[in-house]
Amino acid sequence: MTKLNRSYIALLFTGLFMAYTPITQADMQQGYDNQTGENRSYTQNTNDPLRQPSYGDKIGKKALNAFANLTTGVLEIPKNIINTTNQSNFFYGLIGGGFKGFVHTAGRMGVGIAELITFPIPTQPIAYPLFVWDDFDVDTTYGDVYRLDKTQKIVQPVTEAPAPAPTPPRAAVVDRSAQYNQETNRKLDRLFKKEMRK
Repeated sequence: MTKLNRSYIALLFTGLFMAYTPITQADMQQGYDNQTGENRSYTQNTNDPLRQPSYGDKIGKKALNAFANLTTGVLEIPKNIINTTNQSNFFYGLIGGGFKGFVHTAGRMGVGIAELITFPIPTQPIAYPLFVWDDFDVDTTYGDVYRLDKTQKIVQPVTEAPAPAPTPPRAAVVDRSAQYNQETNRKLDRLFKKEMRK
């Protein structure tokens, strides 16, 4: 090899190492982060529910993901050869998995190009798993294109109002209407007799 080729390869590996180190140490946020199961439900990190990912966080992670898809898309070939061999036999895994790997390599690189062009627009990831090495035994699938990354609203905790002070018990109401009616009738009778005697 010439000295120029060795320098180029050394710079290439140094650049890749420097680009992927922050990805492996990055904290997880909504969108380009935790993906659960086949339904691709993207959830926000529960470590700090009050922290909303900023616009810069979202587009930065999208740009890094696009760069990762462009540079590591070729790893789809051995991934699919291994997975297809494990699911069937060696010859079918080598031929069919190789072809399937070429298709997914083109798909992942196309997703990388599309995400790199549109990185200023925060959208949900297109390819699942997010990186080739995530869920290595799961086949790569592609979801809806350009779904906006909508941050969930933070629900403020509801503080309960203090319990009202207990009211003192009221005295029982005594019904004296019968007694009142009898007294009134006696008074009216006396008044009537007195007036009639005149």
